[in-house]
Amino acid sequence: MNKEKIKSVLNKLVESKKFKTVLYILCAIFILSFVFQAGMMVGFKRASFSRDWGNNYERNFGPRHDMMPRLLADDIRETPNAHGAIGKIIKVDYPNIVVLDKDQTEKVVIIKDDTNILERRGQVTKESLTLDKFIVVIGNPNVQGQIEAKLIRIMPSPEEMGVVSPVDINTKK
Repeated sequence: MNKEKIKSVLNKLVESKKFKTVLYILCAIFILSFVFQAGMMVGFKRASFSRDWGNNYERNFGPRHDMMPRLLADDIRETPNAHGAIGKIIKVDYPNIVVLDKDQTEKVVIIKDDTNILERRGQVTKESLTLDKFIVVIGNPNVQGQIEAKLIRIMPSPEEMGVVSPVDINTKK
């Protein structure tokens, strides 16, 4: 076979409908496997945080006293948010603070030198983070089950904003 004949056969193959269909299917499989892998990585990171948070509970918060009632409760909660917290500061021990999150879990937040702390439109110091302040934290989980804060924003409490919490609704029945 000469080069022209080989080139002609390859052109017919590439331009055929079957070849294009197979190529589209292979591309779709590649994209779907990439998306699946990304989901697996996110799930693994979230599960790792949950495991680390549980394994380091005593180190972060002291011994557990109420573990059995929580395990037997009807409303088993989902895994805690690994990358942040929204709630009230219940302990201050710089560079760490403990936040009572919206799902009633206590999260240790590590404040680093590069952590941005904002209140309204201005930058404030870590000393502005006092007990009972309501904050939103965004950061990265570490292997001790703590959150290394990148951004902390001091917010008005839900009571100041006139928002009723789900806990209040349930207790008023």
